[in-house]
Amino acid sequence: MTKKINKSTAGPSIITPRRGVQLIFLFITLFIGIKFYGFVAQLESGAGISMERPPGVEAFLPISALVSLKYFLFTGILNRVHPSALVLFLIICSTAFVFKKGFCSWICPLGLLSDVLAKLHGLVFKKKLQVFPWMDLILRGIKYAIVGFFIWSIFIKMPVDALDQFIQSPYNRFADVKMLELFTHISSTAFIVILVLTGLSLVIPHFWCRYLCPYGALLSLLSILSMGKIKRNSQNCINCKKCEAVCPAKIQITRKRTINSLECSTCLSCVDVCPQKNAVGFSLVHGFSMNPKRIAFALITMFALGIITAKQTGYWQNNTSVQEYRQYLLGKQMPRTMSKDMDPEKMKKMIEMMKKMKPSPKA
Repeated sequence: MTKKINKSTAGPSIITPRRGVQLIFLFITLFIGIKFYGFVAQLESGAGISMERPPGVEAFLPISALVSLKYFLFTGILNRVHPSALVLFLIICSTAFVFKKGFCSWICPLGLLSDVLAKLHGLVFKKKLQVFPWMDLILRGIKYAIVGFFIWSIFIKMPVDALDQFIQSPYNRFADVKMLELFTHISSTAFIVILVLTGLSLVIPHFWCRYLCPYGALLSLLSILSMGKIKRNSQNCINCKKCEAVCPAKIQITRKRTINSLECSTCLSCVDVCPQKNAVGFSLVHGFSMNPKRIAFALITMFALGIITAKQTGYWQNNTSVQEYRQYLLGKQMPRTMSKDMDPEKMKKMIEMMKKMKPSPKA
């Protein structure tokens, strides 16, 4: 005789659709990072290039993407310096018009890390540490102030000529290498900041996501126009407040019929924990409901279609040549290696390589 298990008593599945999507994108992110590290290492060593630069690394260049977006809006030109940065930025922003801040809870690796630290918080602390409501409100304003600063600096203050100068500057052209060096040559200050943020996220769950992430703040603002929202059926709701207990954004779900909060990331934690059928769910306009599998499929499809379109139209790989990357990296190595105890053979090899290089034409 088998025992029928009720949804309220059944344990959560090992890999939910959301966790599955998070792990897929984490693997992709790590793969891109390792491949880009190998690409740069080969350039620095002077060896032949067997690894192609992965364009997806430009997902970590949101400032370049913002500048490229304004440049396109004012000139109609899609620059080729970091094209995939703009492509990925537009894909990510487009998700907010359908799934609110779904990118944060379904795709972003930092969102996954925040989830892990939140789980550890529950193991370390017997009782959840609560931030005073007035302090929580002030702290939440920080991320909006940060994104507001970038929007004001780029979209309002920067003239078009300055945009072009920034796009073509060595700083922007090799921003991907500079970003990598933040981790491969991490400073003591940066290391301490990362440790502090990790510690704060352990003590206060989702600290980075809730209070500091400018990307999340931008998606929050765009999500005002989202077609999809979490909705509560007041007739089916038994007001058990389990949904509110697990909501990482601390939204008072049982007081609303439609969740319009800027902090909602469509993580579906409220849906998963609800013991009543059809009491809480995510749906698009005209009541079209979206279960976790549909959301997972839709998000992956949006990224796949965007990237395929960019590749087919030639706006995926950048136009900075391997030779330009090598010249830049060798130029950075020269000051570091010019010391009295420098290896003469290595110095000789570097000079010979630089002599063989022809100056590259301007992009």
